[in-house]
Amino acid sequence: MRFLIFLLLFASLYSHAIEVGAERYGQYLPLLKNQRVALVVNQTAQTLDGHLLDSLLEKGVNVRKVFAPEHGFRGDHDAGAKVDSSKDAKTGLPIISLYGKSKKPSAEVLKDIDTIIFDIQDVGVRFYTYISTMHYVMAAAAEQGIQFIVLDRPNPNIAYIDGPILEPEFKSFVGMHPIPVLHGMTVGELANMINAEGWLNVDKQLALTVVPVAHYDANMAYDLPIKPSPNLPNAQAIALYPSLCFFEATPVSVGRGTTIPFQVFGHDKVKLGGFSFMPKPIKGAAQNPKLNGKVAYGLNLTKQSTHGLNLKWFIHAYQAFAKSGRVFFKHEQFMDKLAGTDKLRIAIKNNMSYKQVKQSWQADLSVFKQRRQPYLIYAR
Repeated sequence: MRFLIFLLLFASLYSHAIEVGAERYGQYLPLLKNQRVALVVNQTAQTLDGHLLDSLLEKGVNVRKVFAPEHGFRGDHDAGAKVDSSKDAKTGLPIISLYGKSKKPSAEVLKDIDTIIFDIQDVGVRFYTYISTMHYVMAAAAEQGIQFIVLDRPNPNIAYIDGPILEPEFKSFVGMHPIPVLHGMTVGELANMINAEGWLNVDKQLALTVVPVAHYDANMAYDLPIKPSPNLPNAQAIALYPSLCFFEATPVSVGRGTTIPFQVFGHDKVKLGGFSFMPKPIKGAAQNPKLNGKVAYGLNLTKQSTHGLNLKWFIHAYQAFAKSGRVFFKHEQFMDKLAGTDKLRIAIKNNMSYKQVKQSWQADLSVFKQRRQPYLIYAR
């Protein structure tokens, strides 16, 4: 009897396990009949059957080419590193880079495509560039009258909505939409919003289909089965990424070139804490890391429970640099692009308190929450 109860419980749990959009073949395979298909994917496009590319080919889908985002098709390129077009060794299909000479597929490249599928794991942060790639491909699909399908995946930071809303004059590849740093949406929900709000800035309406995640809601924790990029190796790095990424515009290292990137921060000349680390080159993750070969002193956040957006560490570092007489905002334009505004940098330089800085964008967040409501798929 106990064994029977165990089997029933196991079956119940299994039947309610999360199914990512890519695994819900019945929802989208009928849309691919007699279609010439292109994929926008990387190493995270996994199903229970293996990589989406292999799964679709095995099911007879006419996949013609693959588009690769930042970090490449295999996810083994350093941040910001140019990704060259190539061929997939296993299938022989062309892999066309969207992080090299062009970030938007040309009409020529799309002339033999009827449907584009987007399946990339995101982390719910505005400056994580996979959503910028999605935007450009959506725009290209709309212009060419191509069907666009998003196979949705959970957002590990979906519980958090925080940070300044991007202002139009600070639009860039690390921020293309008037959304906060943490937007609390999946890529499917965001695609709905981008399309309906007219952010694609094209004359034609996009034929968009989002295949939702089954048995999922925004209150569920989700640990990614595959690291989404080389320097976000685990759940801790993903949780700290929205807070620590601002250091990329400063002389402070966030641990690129170590085994714990985006889980530490420090500097060699300005001591920011009692923990020390030394960045060194790591192939495919940090070819020339900041503070390469130097001992950096700062904080180890591998056991830190803080999630969401925490700028206390960033403000602490600014104050330490100011006291030392060293320049902290070394790349002001990049800082403002990451923030989506110059107001955050100016507020910190004017010694506004952490509480005041957080309060400064609360009214805008309330408006954003209302604006995004029609595009939400999952229960909040």
